[in-house]
Amino acid sequence: MAAPRPLPVRVSGVIMPASIQDLEALRALTALFKEQRNRETAPRTIFQRVLDILKKSSQTVELACRNPAQVEHLASSLQLITECFRCLRNACIECFVNQNSIRNLDTIGVAVDLILLFRELRVEQESLLTAFRCGLQFLGNIASRNEDSQSVVWLHAFPELFLSCLNHPDKKIVAYSSMILFTSLNASRIKELEENLNIAINVIEAHQKHPESEWPFLIITDHFLKSPELVQAMYAKMSNQERITLLDIIIAKVMADEPLTKDEVPVFLSHAQLLASTFVDQCRVVLKLTSERHTDDEEAMATIRLLDVLCEMTANSDLLGYLQVYPGLLERVVDLLRLIHVAGMDSTSIFSSCGYVKAEGTVSNMAEGFKSHLIRLIGNMCYKNKDNQDKVSEMDGIPLILDSCSLDDSNPFLTQWVVYAIRNLTEDNSQNQDLIAKMEEQGLADASLLKKMGFEVEKRGDKLILKSTSDTPQL
Repeated sequence: MAAPRPLPVRVSGVIMPASIQDLEALRALTALFKEQRNRETAPRTIFQRVLDILKKSSQTVELACRNPAQVEHLASSLQLITECFRCLRNACIECFVNQNSIRNLDTIGVAVDLILLFRELRVEQESLLTAFRCGLQFLGNIASRNEDSQSVVWLHAFPELFLSCLNHPDKKIVAYSSMILFTSLNASRIKELEENLNIAINVIEAHQKHPESEWPFLIITDHFLKSPELVQAMYAKMSNQERITLLDIIIAKVMADEPLTKDEVPVFLSHAQLLASTFVDQCRVVLKLTSERHTDDEEAMATIRLLDVLCEMTANSDLLGYLQVYPGLLERVVDLLRLIHVAGMDSTSIFSSCGYVKAEGTVSNMAEGFKSHLIRLIGNMCYKNKDNQDKVSEMDGIPLILDSCSLDDSNPFLTQWVVYAIRNLTEDNSQNQDLIAKMEEQGLADASLLKKMGFEVEKRGDKLILKSTSDTPQL
């Protein structure tokens, strides 16, 4: 491809400044590089010329950083910088040769230094933001599918560029810097993030603030969740709101249509260990919600989301077995169910069946479904596991679960989960079946309630038999 012809130095008898000639030439190149055939035939000398213009223009930005009064004189330099980045960005699209040529000129280092200067300026002119965005787009394109370029980008950009950009108020800058991070990350660089946890946490914040942006989400699902060590280190340092965001993503991953791969299962078992351990240690903080002063307690809300994750993990056959035998988990869940059940007897409690009304008159739903999820987790953990069935019985958990089966505005699916838990507690367990049958005979279990749940007690000689009715449970 031939370089675009420079414009004449005189237009209507007026000498045209070199910067305008450069700008017009750059715009012509940017347009030419939209075509693949032009990208593939571009001589290396063009990129050297673009780099020279970029370096010269960046001097004005350096002056403005040292003397804020110079900011107002940045307009023409920012135009040139923007067009340089656009030109380089387009030249790198699906063109390995251009990526290498541009990288070998050390253009990446110049670009990163310039972008860091933009952040230092702390001004929000649209022309500056445009140059900022184009610079990041260039870095993303030169690193795309090119490991050598990814290494050089990482060398220059980590950690300062990511620390500067991931929390930027401009959502496009956040998205483009996330794209660069996603493209550059690999297993060894994830280890470096463990020493720079603020970058990882900034990604969580970026997803929290910009859920519509795919790049922060992909960084978390495709990189972070593959490293149990990173997740554990992040979880210890994150705020509770950030933890809730991470837990929501873990739930989405576990519930996805595509099952966990063979490589993912061991990793998610490690995540399960972290989350189960955290729940066992901290689950009682949920009881803070019984106090009006703590109805917006984020630590309690993070613990509620932990319960949601454990419910989904125990619904996964690859993770269930590990969690069924996790030390102390089942006991904690049964104990917490008992405490929540007692707390719910107070009509002013957030766990009351009549709901909790705040002073401003809105019904709080922060603990919506909490009791039903506790019962669901007990049911999951007792699935085809006699040791756990017996353990719940020994803790008087069966009467507790049966007593929970009542109309409850805040637990719309409570009856379904009670039915599910009782079926799992009594499957191939005659001792638990006998217990429920005797409770019905002694008036401790409501026969109409059992029938509603799909069970009935039948007397055969001296024996009481709990059996499933043919009727579908009335839910």
